Amino acid sequence: MIQQNQKSSITNEQIRIWEQEILESGTIKNESLLITAISQEKNPVFLSNLLTLAARSRINRNKEDSLALIWLDKAVKLNPDNQNAKEIMIHSDWRKLQNLLSPLSFPSIRETDNRTAKKKVAEEYIQICQGFLANAEDDLHAIKEKVDLISPTMDQELFKKLQQLHDLLSNIIGETGKLLKAAEEYEQSIIGVFHTAVYYENLKHHLSRIGATKQAWEQLFIEPEASVTAADKTALEMMNEMIGMESVKRRVNDFYQFLKYQKKRKELGFTIKDELSLNMILTGNPGTGKTTLARLMAKIYHELGVLPREKVFETNRSQLVGAFVGQTEENVRAIVERSLGGVLFIDEAYSLKREGQTGNDYGQTAIDTLVALMTSNEYSGKFAVFLAGYPEEMRTFLHANPGLRSRFPQSNFIHLPDYTNDELIEIGEKVAHANDYYLTDDAMAELRHRLDHERVDDTFGNARTVSNLVLDAIFKKGSENEGSQELVDYMILKKEDFSLEKHEALDSPIEQLNGLIGLESLKAELMSLYSFVKMQHFRRSNGLPAVPIQLHSVFTGNPGTGKTTVAKLYAELLKECGMLKRGHLVVTSRADFVAGYVGQTAGKTKKKIREALGGVLFIDEAYSLLGAAAGDFGKEVIDTLVDEMTKHNENLVVVLAGYPNEMDKLLESNPGLRSRFKKFFFFPDYSSEELLKIMVSYASSYQYKITDDAKNLLLNTMVKECFNGNGRFAVNLVDAIIQAQAARLMDGQANFEESKLFEQAFILEAADVRAAFSKF
Repeated sequence: MIQQNQKSSITNEQIRIWEQEILESGTIKNESLLITAISQEKNPVFLSNLLTLAARSRINRNKEDSLALIWLDKAVKLNPDNQNAKEIMIHSDWRKLQNLLSPLSFPSIRETDNRTAKKKVAEEYIQICQGFLANAEDDLHAIKEKVDLISPTMDQELFKKLQQLHDLLSNIIGETGKLLKAAEEYEQSIIGVFHTAVYYENLKHHLSRIGATKQAWEQLFIEPEASVTAADKTALEMMNEMIGMESVKRRVNDFYQFLKYQKKRKELGFTIKDELSLNMILTGNPGTGKTTLARLMAKIYHELGVLPREKVFETNRSQLVGAFVGQTEENVRAIVERSLGGVLFIDEAYSLKREGQTGNDYGQTAIDTLVALMTSNEYSGKFAVFLAGYPEEMRTFLHANPGLRSRFPQSNFIHLPDYTNDELIEIGEKVAHANDYYLTDDAMAELRHRLDHERVDDTFGNARTVSNLVLDAIFKKGSENEGSQELVDYMILKKEDFSLEKHEALDSPIEQLNGLIGLESLKAELMSLYSFVKMQHFRRSNGLPAVPIQLHSVFTGNPGTGKTTVAKLYAELLKECGMLKRGHLVVTSRADFVAGYVGQTAGKTKKKIREALGGVLFIDEAYSLLGAAAGDFGKEVIDTLVDEMTKHNENLVVVLAGYPNEMDKLLESNPGLRSRFKKFFFFPDYSSEELLKIMVSYASSYQYKITDDAKNLLLNTMVKECFNGNGRFAVNLVDAIIQAQAARLMDGQANFEESKLFEQAFILEAADVRAAFSKF
């Protein structure tokens, strides 16, 4: 049981600040802090006050908030002297009294009805009156309690209304009693021999008085209409209330004012020969609000009388482009006709013009048909076209289509920037509030961390991403909830609700690096770099100046010396110290970048780079990008790579791998390339002893054991034959030894018992080594 003398976790000063905030703005801006305080508070009086504050804030935001009434009820139970909570409860639920007189609905009665009909109506009157009067006194007492709870000095208007409701209910109870008596007398007069109109008139008289009282009762619940509702807001007001998008808001406001100005000039009789184009280009990454902006612009056009409808017709390539000749033209015309009077919105419009488009692709036909309809006498000016998509893709698309580009003036290009993390946190809080959840400070910090992790490339979903993260956290909380008894526990999203489940690897990247055979000097260099990167990241995170970090590297060495393996660990190490968000490795070669046609190589290279963002792009045999033939597109790869490395900065690490001499030639081919690679790691050839260790390790990973005689034979043969440097050779040789062992055992399996064969299946002997070497 909660004790009265328990210490409060919140101060009176903080409560006073929140009370002042409600008085000034009606709500508490940081309700999450208040809800966290409620979850931690133990003092019943303080907790009652906090619940009251939270309820007031919610009710001022939404008068029909049912959760606020639950809080107020709990506040009163915690502290029966909380007069403020009682008053707010009465404020919030007094309207429930509106239907109190609904049971007093009587059927019509006519003097011309026959006796049977009159008797039936009289019986209904008696039943209705008795049913109402059964609970009326309790209702009257409840209203009297509400009147007594509210001092006329607190809320004079509500006090008067409740007093009037009490008086009206008292009056109608009296009239209902009289009506009941009149109905009983009327029934008796119908049953008896003598029936006069006096009883009928008396019944009608009391019925009329009850009707008048009910009308007065209803009048008390009629309030003046709100000056502005959400539905009454203009598109411009709705736009200005949106989170972020400040540059877009300024642009749309200017556009709105110009359209309004032009409308006024028309009304004054001025001639406007060249109308402003209504067509727009909206560029931005996913979740930046392109579709929302299109709908608001359609509403603006409609409000200003520019277009007769505010409807937005959304379409895309799949609905426009047909599969055979003539179908595309029909599709485009049909969609345009549906859009007349409104806005035709084409999302990912750049997909209409695909790179390397063949004769069987009718995307260009869709573009040509759309341009023709936009400029035709039949449809020109009767609808607006909004094209939307990624910024870079839309620029390329429009430059490739001069006819389409000319229909969109520069003033009608609007770019929607990515939201900042602060703006996304605000959006996330709105999503949570819409579901009656609040985020703790730790939860918001973790949400910010998750957003940083997700913000890797242009596919980052902005508002969609933060909405999904909040909804995922709600799902996680619900799936792990074991049925807490505290109401507030069902409303708070904590740090752990947003945390990703960590799947611990068997070994950390450092342990895996140290576990590699050989490469001792290279390991020391990597560990030194790791320590440096970790320290600079720490300094930067704590507001200290950090030394610029150069992470792009060149791995030189012969094939099979472990370059790809180390590159994978390099990526994981950089992720572990916070420099890379994903820490994945993308292994590529010349074929992944160089295309067969002019203009395709840069796009192919950028696509591969996007795949590697947040991780390491490993280009094996990178020197092969320097093609010897004239007109080779390898140089285009190098130039694009240099530009993209500058653009993405620390979000991308590139590792070039190959032979030492050839790598020097590659770096000298482009001064920008040489300046971006400051880290050089040399991978020496493996010695015979190291190769033997690799073989033993590889064999043991499949539960094979190499006998001592076999090991000696392997080592002596490799020293004698000078087998140095190739880890792949070691792996291939073990595979050959295993095959030789299988052939030896299977050829003689008739002479082996099954148990004996099982024992031998693990052993690789010298005979198996000799058989394997004979094939090399």
